[in-house]
Amino acid sequence: MAPRERTISGRVRFTRPVIEELARQGLCAIDMHCHTCHSDAPVRVRDALSRASALGIGLSITDHNEVSGCRQALASSPGSIVIPGIEISALDGPHILVYFSALPDLIDFYRSHIERKKQASPYLAIRLTTSEILDRVSGYHCLCTAAHPFGYLLFNKGVGRCVERNYLPPEIIKQFDAVEAICGGMSRSGNIQAAHLAARFNLGIVGGSDAHLLRDIGTVVTCAQAGSVDEFLENIIKHQNTVIGSEKSLPGKGLTGMAMIMRYLPYTLPSLSIHFEQNLPRLQRFFGRGRRRR
Repeated sequence: MAPRERTISGRVRFTRPVIEELARQGLCAIDMHCHTCHSDAPVRVRDALSRASALGIGLSITDHNEVSGCRQALASSPGSIVIPGIEISALDGPHILVYFSALPDLIDFYRSHIERKKQASPYLAIRLTTSEILDRVSGYHCLCTAAHPFGYLLFNKGVGRCVERNYLPPEIIKQFDAVEAICGGMSRSGNIQAAHLAARFNLGIVGGSDAHLLRDIGTVVTCAQAGSVDEFLENIIKHQNTVIGSEKSLPGKGLTGMAMIMRYLPYTLPSLSIHFEQNLPRLQRFFGRGRRRR
């Protein structure tokens, strides 16, 4: 498939969402991947909600290893649908988006399994592997999604990338309910790979901007006919939804990167330590192969 393909299987469309047209079709549009100042973005929750309301879309605040921003959003009782969510950074690399029908379930999951596993750099990898996170999620009524499965850049932040490089077994993909088919921070080729990964394993699809700046909210949306969070998530599982959106421009990615760096500055040393710990097994494997060739 050409790298600039605009439609995949009729359910993944690479174009700027026209919210008014989606509303006329009776579709609820939700940006399923947004960050706030409760993790690694400078965006205030109330500003994110105002932006979503102005656009006429719903929102899922999926802060890294944190739920306080989501709690604040739901306490504000906005007019738009807000899906309780979290993005978890696994110790072995992948990021996992988990969406819940009800906030109490999200809070229980966070307090029982995530909070005490966070490290000194709180938005980076927690002390649970992908397999361990999937095991803990399985006891909840939720939608477990592989975030940006082929990103980011040189980092192994997606399960698809980790499987490609033999860091994780292919069977682990089957434990997910859905794949993030369009992530605003990814490349087009990475998103196309993600859409095909979902099709190959017959998984649901979601899409989100991965917004770290207010301007990016709503550039990617997940669309379904639904009047409640539970119905919306159920339609994703039933493959009765579409994903529409476009990726950030290169300058836009640069602005996002600068905003994120500022949030990580207070955690520079522990962040470097976590990255070293995550990549040590891969370095050992790489140099081990080199010694065997000699």
